[in-house]
Amino acid sequence: MYVAVKGGERAIAAAHALLAKRRRGAPETPEIEVAQIEQQLALAVDRVMTEGSVYDRELAALAIKQAAGDLVEAIFLLRAYRTTLPRFTSSEPIDTTHMHIERRISATYKDLPGGQVLGPTFDYTHRLLDFSLLAEGEPAAPAPPSETVDTAPAASQPAPTPRVLELLEREGLMIGEHDSGDEPTDITQDPPTYPCDRSARLQALVRGDEGFLLALGYSTQRGYGRNHPFAGEIRIGEVEVEIVPEELGFPITIGTLQVTECETVNGFTRHDDGEVRFTRGYGLGLGQCERKAMAMALVDRALQAEDHGETAVSPAQQEEFVLSHCDNVEAAGFVSHLKLPHYVDFQSELELLRRIRAAADSAGEEDPA
Repeated sequence: MYVAVKGGERAIAAAHALLAKRRRGAPETPEIEVAQIEQQLALAVDRVMTEGSVYDRELAALAIKQAAGDLVEAIFLLRAYRTTLPRFTSSEPIDTTHMHIERRISATYKDLPGGQVLGPTFDYTHRLLDFSLLAEGEPAAPAPPSETVDTAPAASQPAPTPRVLELLEREGLMIGEHDSGDEPTDITQDPPTYPCDRSARLQALVRGDEGFLLALGYSTQRGYGRNHPFAGEIRIGEVEVEIVPEELGFPITIGTLQVTECETVNGFTRHDDGEVRFTRGYGLGLGQCERKAMAMALVDRALQAEDHGETAVSPAQQEEFVLSHCDNVEAAGFVSHLKLPHYVDFQSELELLRRIRAAADSAGEEDPA
């Protein structure tokens, strides 16, 4: 319905050429390679993979390069590519208990089974610009002394690492969660209908915009939703992906994924059996995406208001509001479409306004007062 005016094709081609020139930058500067983006902008790659719903670091890095660093545009590109991929099977649920831990922290227990592993994080860095990074070919950071290393490398940790929240479950102080055995909803095949089941909600939150979820999660902490959270456990590491081929009938491992998982301990409430227990929120994303996983866990808990007999009064507790607006690809598309020609629509509004004004002026002239 949006038709370009005559000559628009030449203008669009020129706009594409200008975009390519801007993306390339000064010719005397070496062109950034996809491998460099993949390795050195890893956190941006992880966000694009998570919200683009494709676990492929190279393709995510390519999308970032093509989008000139616009992560929402890169997510859009990766989502569009995803629609071309065949779906030949479904994997078994990943088991994060058997994760090869790279980072694992808890704000609820200092000493926990398996220990705390700081891993790579900005949490303990000074937020000061490091001008040494302006130097080309800076040397790699030296390895920390052996006495400061928290644990052995992930490859030597095949044993299961118990979950922190299981400690509370064993005491009957945490609401338990168990697999219902039902087939999870697939929102990429069947659009969500409200109210959603939790599998659909979590899928939508995984694909949701990090900034939007962060703002909603923050709002719940400031009182706009019954949410008093503790970071029960945040863990990052590699998990195995298994499928069960029909001709074999048993699971085989086809690869590994790096994921970030967050479980929050939230305010306690009285349940149907009369017992008072803590509640929880859950977040998970591809790669290292702690902020996204934590925000997701906060919003997940807020969206459980009805399940816990709470009155949903805040934005983060409104399921349809949250899930209908958290997708940045849909949001960007609908907002950006305002830039396309709306000449006929505007002219009709303009003509209507002129008629209203003319009618008002005529009425004023006829008023004897």
